Amino acid sequence: MGERRHNPVILVLSVLAAIGPFSTDMYLPGFPAIVRDLKTDSTHVGFTLTSYFIGIALGQLLYGPVLDRYGRRKPLVFGLFIYIGAALGCALAPSIDFLICLRLFLALGGCVGLVGSRSVVRDLFSGGDIARAFSTLMMVFGIAPIIAPTIGGLVLAAMGWRFIFCILAAIGAFTLIAIKLFLPESKGADPTVSLRPFRVLSEYLKVLRGRLFVVPAMALAAATGGLFAYLTGAPFVFIDTFGFTPTQSGWIFGTNAGAMIVGSQINRLWLRRQESATVLLTITIIQSAAAVLFLAGSLMGFLSPYATLGLILSYVFCFGFVFPNATGLALEHSSRNAGSASALIGSLQMAAGVVTSALVSALHSGTTVPMSSVMTACSGVSLVMAVMGASVRRTGHYRQA
Repeated sequence: MGERRHNPVILVLSVLAAIGPFSTDMYLPGFPAIVRDLKTDSTHVGFTLTSYFIGIALGQLLYGPVLDRYGRRKPLVFGLFIYIGAALGCALAPSIDFLICLRLFLALGGCVGLVGSRSVVRDLFSGGDIARAFSTLMMVFGIAPIIAPTIGGLVLAAMGWRFIFCILAAIGAFTLIAIKLFLPESKGADPTVSLRPFRVLSEYLKVLRGRLFVVPAMALAAATGGLFAYLTGAPFVFIDTFGFTPTQSGWIFGTNAGAMIVGSQINRLWLRRQESATVLLTITIIQSAAAVLFLAGSLMGFLSPYATLGLILSYVFCFGFVFPNATGLALEHSSRNAGSASALIGSLQMAAGVVTSALVSALHSGTTVPMSSVMTACSGVSLVMAVMGASVRRTGHYRQA
């Protein structure tokens, strides 16, 4: 099925996927106000992010088999009702402990959009069209982290931090209406899919045994780990090491996010000439080269701050190609269990991001070495997976999920 025919559906799915970045980034400017209002400290406010990430990781694994069992629309509607209720609860939270708990439920409700959007794309598209659809979806998904803090800052200044969560509830309600109006059921209920814990675990293991799934999924997880390493280390590098102001750093982050979006749209054009596996292999080579040069420059000190920014920009630009192609390749041979496969993709990404963020934080030295080391290691793993994937597809020696 052609992508243009499904443009309204892709737009709804993009908004669904963007709920995650909005929920993460929109309330960040309100941290100091939350500390004052709830009479707490920055450490406990930070736990509201931790509980959210835990909910994202666990929730995706829970929704995977549910989406395969009951179809797509019902779980999406159910999850969004939880999201809206949790967002309103956050707005009324009387203490930091309540806010931490409600952020967990906010994630458990909102993460259905991450799993569901990938599943619906797999239902509607096949072959290279999957990666092209994900490139379109990524455009909206990539814009969200750029504008979310700005919107949050404006709402904070005008009405206070609690109204930020009211806006999130309104976004959830708008998305719920859009699903009702524009998102058809792409996969009917399948009563043969069991929700018993051991059967669910068995289904996940079955998906993981498929080499055409696990190789690109690991490539994507590694690339995501590199992106998280950049996001964790960059604020300290930009401000403390290079001496940029917070405003300048904000522009740098925005430029890099824009580069990622541009990459995803160039990817759509590239896929008209070459297959996803070829594009993925080529782009991981380029990304690894940029990472190695970044690491060498960090260790030997021959890179200026602006040369470093250029290499980081190149690295993030490449992620705009890796995400749609690796995701499309991982889901290409998962039809009946697309929900479970999608959930595993998201959980592997989150796990990689948590590990690399912790590594960069633990290795912090006031230089670019920790960030560049972890980014290089991640791009190296992603490249190895891309090479393996190309070999597997060429020889046909694989087990289909």
